[in-house]
Amino acid sequence: MPIRLDRYEEDTWQPLAEGETDDGGRWSVPDEAPGGAGLYRLRFGTGRYFAALGGETFYPEIAVIFNAPDPGEHHHVPLLLSPFGYSTYRGS
Repeated sequence: MPIRLDRYEEDTWQPLAEGETDDGGRWSVPDEAPGGAGLYRLRFGTGRYFAALGGETFYPEIAVIFNAPDPGEHHHVPLLLSPFGYSTYRGS
């Protein structure tokens, strides 16, 4: 699934990194992507994902916005997905 990470800076979203989830549904931010404390957005390309499977979805894109106050902390943000709903949480 296509995915992009943005950070909110100076009243706008700045793209940091993008890629595709692996066969296990995971994606890791590349080491060279800027980090630090701040407000982040993950954009999941669910429309392209379901189209590649030959299906449709009610949500063609899902944006998950989260606060990362500690720059050294790891963040795992799972997306549980079906064609007509989704859920997310802060993982460990």
